[in-house]
Amino acid sequence: MNLEKINTSLFNRLRFILVETSSAGNVGATARAIKTMGFSDLVLVNPRFPDVLCSQEAIALSSGAYDILSKARVVSNISQALEGCNFAAALSTRLRKFHLPLTTPRNWATQLARNTDLKAAVIFGSERYGLPNKIVEKCNIMVSIPASVKYSSLNLSQAVQILAYECQVAANNLDLKQVIEAKNNVASLEDVGRMLSHLEEALVGINFLDPLNPRKLMPRLRRLFSRSQLRNEEVNIMRGIARKILKKTKQKQHTDCSS
Repeated sequence: MNLEKINTSLFNRLRFILVETSSAGNVGATARAIKTMGFSDLVLVNPRFPDVLCSQEAIALSSGAYDILSKARVVSNISQALEGCNFAAALSTRLRKFHLPLTTPRNWATQLARNTDLKAAVIFGSERYGLPNKIVEKCNIMVSIPASVKYSSLNLSQAVQILAYECQVAANNLDLKQVIEAKNNVASLEDVGRMLSHLEEALVGINFLDPLNPRKLMPRLRRLFSRSQLRNEEVNIMRGIARKILKKTKQKQHTDCSS
């Protein structure tokens, strides 16, 4: 295998996202945690303190990882944080009604290391209330850290450290023969989101989906497609189907109005 032609480095393909973090210290400690494992891509979504990257507490707890902290990006929503990613994992300690596939940090890390086509993100929720469902629904998978049933509460930066460690081990121990060489062109999360919006419009057009009472149809379809890791051509096929459905419904509406 020619490693110059295929970027097998998970260290360049994994982004750590913190959502609405309350503690400036946890942001600094997270920067330190990912740097010690060789990672550098850190994004904050609506942190409690807008100037958290300049906080003395964050700088102190970054402890030698100020370079990671200083270049971290602060964005206003999860869509901005996930730009450029085609695979997202939500760290969660509780099951959700729509049940994404659930895995351990070790299995997830191995999957990422082996598939060089994945530009991945792992998302951590607020210390106060975790991740909201609307963000988890955007993910492909949930990761849960095995812990004591008597006391399973982990500090945010501790959780980050565990996942970063597992990814570092998976990346460094990777058997190059196991790397997926074929470039499968996994669709970006933005493209999958646009496809789902297009499909939703088509389903409303044929009265399969009631927009006033949608129930859980779209989250379930998102979960279905998340398991599939759609390729670009597959997204284009689904959008083509949606486009054809909408064209037919508009033609029928025009015919009905003319008669």
